[in-house]
Amino acid sequence: MLRVTGLAAPLAVFFVLSGAVASSAQEQPAPAAPQAVSPQTPATPQTVSPQAPASPVQAEPVSPSVTQSAPAAPEPAAAPVATPATPAPVAAAQNDVQLTLPHDLSPWGMFINADIVVKAVMVGLAFASLVTWTVWVAKSLELAAARIAAGRALKAIGEARNLADAGRQLASRRDAGALLVQAATQEVQLSERALDHVDGAGLKERVSSRLGRIEAQAGRRMSRGTGVLATIGSTAPFVGLFGTVWGIMNSFIGISEAQTTNLAVVAPGIAEALLATALGLVAAIPAVVIYNVFARSITGYRQLLADASAGVERLVSRDLDFRATPRTALAAE
Repeated sequence: MLRVTGLAAPLAVFFVLSGAVASSAQEQPAPAAPQAVSPQTPATPQTVSPQAPASPVQAEPVSPSVTQSAPAAPEPAAAPVATPATPAPVAAAQNDVQLTLPHDLSPWGMFINADIVVKAVMVGLAFASLVTWTVWVAKSLELAAARIAAGRALKAIGEARNLADAGRQLASRRDAGALLVQAATQEVQLSERALDHVDGAGLKERVSSRLGRIEAQAGRRMSRGTGVLATIGSTAPFVGLFGTVWGIMNSFIGISEAQTTNLAVVAPGIAEALLATALGLVAAIPAVVIYNVFARSITGYRQLLADASAGVERLVSRDLDFRATPRTALAAE
């Protein structure tokens, strides 16, 4: 009986301790799930509060049947994908090109940022365009005045009965039509002494020659300045093309230095080159059109002078016939 009692006491103590450990394991809270910590924000260290010293009862060895689950280790956060770094020389070249790119892509801004050769081409084409419009204004006024004067002279010559009458109507004028009448009158006066001994064929030939020279001189004077229009119209597109080729060459050089085909690097140089072509067309197209208009107008003006010259020749021929009539009548009597 004493042995049983001696064994019962340790067994009782063992069962009591086992129940206490089991109850403490059930009351202990489950470990929290690990939180992913972003790589940018450093994890805040958690302070661990010191645990109270275990009681003498809990300090005794625990049965191997009672185990506690250890918390799972947190998974490592995904490392950020590293982007390949741009080489230092290429990045520096790109920055230099971006600093030199024109920010103003207006015509004036592209002209300011253009190469010196392209600038010279643009200035030359702008000057050629200015010359074209200056010639147009000056020759339009001159040609209009000449045509009006030639029309008036033609009307006076057509209404005159003889050369002296036409000379009186046009005595105060200095246009080409009046010069025709004055030249014919002067030639008749110079041949006055010979008309009584010869026929008027020689006089008619001399008058026709002088009138033809006056017509040619008036036509040349009226055509003065139109040759510049022809030159500008034929050469301006090629000058603009030269500026275009030079600008595109500079664009390719900029691409090779920047080591990039970015549109922001290529576009400004090509735009400057095309601006030179546009200026060449702006100078050439009006020059060609104005030259053709002047050519037709000058042809019409020369036709008016030819009609006036023919009228003067008719007056001279009429005067010769009236001069020969009395002499023929006297010879018949």
